[in-house]
Amino acid sequence: MIVYSILVFLVTFCFMEFMAWFTHKYVMHGFLWSLHKDHHLKDHKSWWERNDLFFIFYAAVSMFFFIYVDSQGYWFGIPIGAGIAAYGATYFLVHDIFIHQRFKLFRKADNWYAKAIRRAHKIHHKHIGKEDGECFGMLVPPMRFFKKYK
Repeated sequence: MIVYSILVFLVTFCFMEFMAWFTHKYVMHGFLWSLHKDHHLKDHKSWWERNDLFFIFYAAVSMFFFIYVDSQGYWFGIPIGAGIAAYGATYFLVHDIFIHQRFKLFRKADNWYAKAIRRAHKIHHKHIGKEDGECFGMLVPPMRFFKKYK
C-alpha cells in the first residue's frame, strides 16, 4: 500500500504542473483575469495580491482530500492531498520566493534550470494584458529556454 501511496503522491504532484498551466492559461488569463491582473502590474501597492486567492483555492482542495476524502475511508485521500500540498509549497518557493523575490532568498541561483525558469517567467510577464500570453507553466518551461543555457 505504501508503494501505491507514493505513486499516487508523485502522479498528483506531476499532474499539478498541468493543472497550474491549464488554470493559468484558461482561467487566470481568461474569465478570472480580474483576480490575476494585479500580478502582472509593475507597481504593487500591497504584499497581498488578489492573485493569491488561487493559492488559497488549491490549499482548500488539498485540505478536502486530507480531511473529507480520508475520513470517508478512501486510502488515496492522504497521498492526493499531500501531492497537491507539496506542489503548492514548491510553487510558493519557486514562483513567489525564487522568481518574484517576495522574500530576498535564492538571489544568486546560477544554474541552467534556474535561469530557464526565470527567463520563461520574464517572457510571460512582458505581456501586461491577458491576451498574447506565453509560458504558462511553472516547473517545466518551454525547451527553447533550456537550450539557451545548456
